[in-house]
Amino acid sequence: MNVLIVYAHPYPASFNAAMKDRAVDVLLKAGHEVKVSDLYAMKFKAALDQDDFPDPCSRSFFSIPNEMMAGFVRGKLAPDVMAEIAKVKWADMLLFQFPIWWSSMPAILKGWFDRVFVQGFVVDLPNGMIYADGLLKGKKAMISTTMGSSADLYTEDGPHGDLNLHLKSLWHNTFEFCGMEVVPSFYVFNAGEMEEFQVEAELDRWEEYLLSVA
Repeated sequence: MNVLIVYAHPYPASFNAAMKDRAVDVLLKAGHEVKVSDLYAMKFKAALDQDDFPDPCSRSFFSIPNEMMAGFVRGKLAPDVMAEIAKVKWADMLLFQFPIWWSSMPAILKGWFDRVFVQGFVVDLPNGMIYADGLLKGKKAMISTTMGSSADLYTEDGPHGDLNLHLKSLWHNTFEFCGMEVVPSFYVFNAGEMEEFQVEAELDRWEEYLLSVA
């Protein structure tokens, strides 16, 4: 299986980085092929703007969906976007590794979706090719994320509410919308307060989980 890890954390010595590194090691040893998009290391541009469309169809009326579809068909999107699209095409499974910030993903990862998941590549709205008929049908997608807070804050009755609901816009309105099969998410709570033995225990739990789903 070809696995693309899209990794979004600015600190190379972070626990998220350790999770990413463990995933690469485990997946390679299990016989899978792995590519990593390290968004901060790449200095990936988060904001979708007109520079993403170097050869626009129209300069008088700028329609982002139309420019996405035309740019994808003609291969005339920004080079970094085309490079990420090629990785997504290659992948059988997309694994997203990131910390929870303000109950959501980091802005750089949101920007990756804004720019890379172009219409005409992931969905075809005019022809109703969404959800079960989404253009990424046959691929899997998974969230692996960490929280600085304890699990009880993100329960259904907790102060923040169910974390799965916070992330529904990602696993349902993005992954499933594009036709992908959602692999159950992996969560680590209290990530910033763990002692060394707890870090190793969580990494071992992550390895065991990966082997069960990959």
